[in-house]
Amino acid sequence: VDEATAWRLDRLRSEDGIIPTCKLGCFHCCRYHILANVAEAHTLAQYVKRELSAAQINDLRMRTQQWHAWDNSRPGRYPPANMDDRTDLSNYDHCCPLLVNGACSTYPVRPVMCRTHFVCSHPISCCAANDPESTEDAPVVLTSVVTATSPFSMAIRDHIENAGLDFSRSIMLLPHWLAIEMGWDFAISL
Repeated sequence: VDEATAWRLDRLRSEDGIIPTCKLGCFHCCRYHILANVAEAHTLAQYVKRELSAAQINDLRMRTQQWHAWDNSRPGRYPPANMDDRTDLSNYDHCCPLLVNGACSTYPVRPVMCRTHFVCSHPISCCAANDPESTEDAPVVLTSVVTATSPFSMAIRDHIENAGLDFSRSIMLLPHWLAIEMGWDFAISL
């Protein structure tokens, strides 16, 4: 996926003069609802267990629980009975729980969605995309990158289906999968 992404970005730059504005420290897209499938979630959890320290995993657990509390606090949502009512959201700025100091803590095993999301618009468009009252233009997403990597996404889908699972049912929001795969007590029930 990374090679196909790099190839497509090189072609966009050389043929059309299009250069993505995404860079380290710009993480507005990490505030979107990020979808992951069961294979990506399992890979992420194995990486977390293998590469992160106990303190980092504990911090990740706290951020994931805050994300769940935030998600469940939105209008029309009902928190599950096992969610800690004492979760403090006063200073919580919702984003992917894997984000630490403006960078992905599991970058080598990030989901395909994260690997292929690039824009060529000003970063303020991405920031505004998370604000329902914003009047800024929507970000200009480089969809051709997603198209260039679709054979790899299809291979993941085939792998999941060959394992006897329904691919469509294997897709959830990344923080939900993370809690399930890590076995945390606030995970949603399948």
